[in-house]
Amino acid sequence: NQPFSQSMMEEALESAELIIKKWDPNSQSYTKIISLFRHSRKQAKEFIRCVRDLRRAMHFLVSQASKSDKLVLAQNLMQIGMSTLEKEFFQILSSNRDHLDPDSVSVQSTISSNSEFEVYMEYDEDDDDELKKAGESISQVEKASALVMSDLKVIAETMICCGYGKECIKSYQLIRKSIVDEGLHLLGIEKVKTSHFQKMDWHVLEHMIKNWVKAAKIGVTTLFRGEKLLCDHVFSASVTIGQSCFNQIAKEAGLNLFMLPELVANKEKKQHHHERIFKLMDLYAAISDLWPDIEMIFSFDSLASVKTLVLSTLKKLKDSIHTCLKEFETMIHKDSSKEISPEGGVHKLTRTTMSFLSLLSEYSRVHVLSEILTEHPLKTNTRLLESYFTAPILEDEHVNNHACSVHLAWLILVFLCKLDTKAESYNDVSLSYIFLVNNMQFVADTVRSSHLKNILGDDWLTKHEAKLKSYAEKYEKTAWANVLVSLPSKTSAKLSPEEATTCFKRFHAAFAGAYLKQSSCVIVDAKLRDELKVSIVKKLVPEYREFYEKYLAMLRQDRNIEMLRNIYILAKLERIITAARLCTSQAELKDGTTRAPIVWFLSCQRATELKPSLENPDHFETPAVIFNSRFTRLQTVHCVHNVIEFLSDDSPDMDVIGISGSLGRFKSHVSNIVFDVFIATCQDPAQNMESSQIDGSH
Repeated sequence: NQPFSQSMMEEALESAELIIKKWDPNSQSYTKIISLFRHSRKQAKEFIRCVRDLRRAMHFLVSQASKSDKLVLAQNLMQIGMSTLEKEFFQILSSNRDHLDPDSVSVQSTISSNSEFEVYMEYDEDDDDELKKAGESISQVEKASALVMSDLKVIAETMICCGYGKECIKSYQLIRKSIVDEGLHLLGIEKVKTSHFQKMDWHVLEHMIKNWVKAAKIGVTTLFRGEKLLCDHVFSASVTIGQSCFNQIAKEAGLNLFMLPELVANKEKKQHHHERIFKLMDLYAAISDLWPDIEMIFSFDSLASVKTLVLSTLKKLKDSIHTCLKEFETMIHKDSSKEISPEGGVHKLTRTTMSFLSLLSEYSRVHVLSEILTEHPLKTNTRLLESYFTAPILEDEHVNNHACSVHLAWLILVFLCKLDTKAESYNDVSLSYIFLVNNMQFVADTVRSSHLKNILGDDWLTKHEAKLKSYAEKYEKTAWANVLVSLPSKTSAKLSPEEATTCFKRFHAAFAGAYLKQSSCVIVDAKLRDELKVSIVKKLVPEYREFYEKYLAMLRQDRNIEMLRNIYILAKLERIITAARLCTSQAELKDGTTRAPIVWFLSCQRATELKPSLENPDHFETPAVIFNSRFTRLQTVHCVHNVIEFLSDDSPDMDVIGISGSLGRFKSHVSNIVFDVFIATCQDPAQNMESSQIDGSH
């Protein structure tokens, strides 16, 4: 900083002529093919100092208005020095791609940020003080990266201060632009022609979008961010030059990177396929997450076109996503499928709708859904929906869940209304309630097991579970009411044997008809199935037990054996309800539900599955042990042994056949049945047997 004197000028010229000419790229010496900075860092430091002193000497000569040969010599030496530094700059950039990769640059940007010229010039090959200041834990690779960045920075500063910044920028842009373009290529980002893009199949686009989401994060946070850090570091001496340089390197690549999302948004804005919403949401979420980095990296006015493209793409994606939601609602409204499960199972539309909504709810975790729905609120009257949400849905203050909860609740309400119309397709009212029970249960289970529960809240779930319970109660009432009313009321007068017989027959016919209908029904949820079983048994069995115990003795006294053969004793009735497909399940069905096998023993034949006869309901045979009145005593004994043997071999089916699931209890039930029927058999004159022939061992 001391004043430059005549003697200092002459000394600078003498030193410059000696050192600069030694490294002249046009000389015939060995230095022509050797890198100054790679050969000797000490000599490189001397060369830089020599060039800077030469610059001061030239300023001194100009200030003296000198037109001497010394000024001409100084200018020639400066041109040689700049050519040498330009060559070194290019060689360092070309040969150190690995040390200047985006990851290394991101790490080293802070290490070398304070590496000013004076510190650099004080660095010695045997001294790592500069690097130790940044941290002693850095690796050899990181050290090499830091030194390369420092070399580039000091060369750029020297060339710029000497008025040769243009030559420096030219080399830098040429090398670094090729590296950025190559990086995008390796990430799978290619420039796509609009005409070719419009013809692409959606499955191909799905794959491209999936790859783009991964590539964009690396491209922005690593490739472009690292490049900007390197550019800012190397050209820290001139912000204007640094901006211009980064603009030339990154502008075209940035526009190329964000071309795919814009093309997808433009395409989907015209086509409106609701099932594609999730890929659009992925694009929106990825770009939204990257926006802070994009805004920082492309902050220069010269790069405003990149930010404009990104913001425009985000808006188009929002509009397309909202349009997809409207299309989904329209799809539910317009669903005219007549196909329904004959068993009252879960409808295809239910699975499709709830799968769509549960996946959609996951995007509220990353605030994407909230942002979109907040900007596009429902235009319909939402008072009915808001009545479900009397308590806060989530405690997260950063998420506007009201828009999400109202919109998703509205879509479910639209679907449930459509479900009601589907239920009307059943001819049998009880089966329509089974259909509503199964589908409402599926809706509740999906909400409970997904992020929908956090969005809709406990109040919503509680109210819809209450609706599910009311459907189940209506099913019981419509399915089994005729069976209950077939029995006389408790307050009615005592019946005559003929009236009791008629009552038994009426009950028999009603139960046979109800069983026939309900045996084709399916309750998918196991817990609900068990609850319905218990509820039906509690309503039906006590009523029948009282009637059975009251009038069975009267019928026996009148020896009405034919009627006895058609009477449902208590154990049989319970087994029928327990084994009904409505209540229990073990064998896999096509739709994913299960059915219990109904085991029959008829004329000593094992495991024959039968169904009640529509033509002759008076001979409705129950899924228990049934004996023909023409059995001999030996046949009866064999049949009992057959039952016990079957239970021993197939113990997993015990809960299907016996109420308690206990082998001992079942044997007891069977013994009672056999005894009643066996007595009737022996009293039949056609058997020509005497009751005295019976002993307790059988």
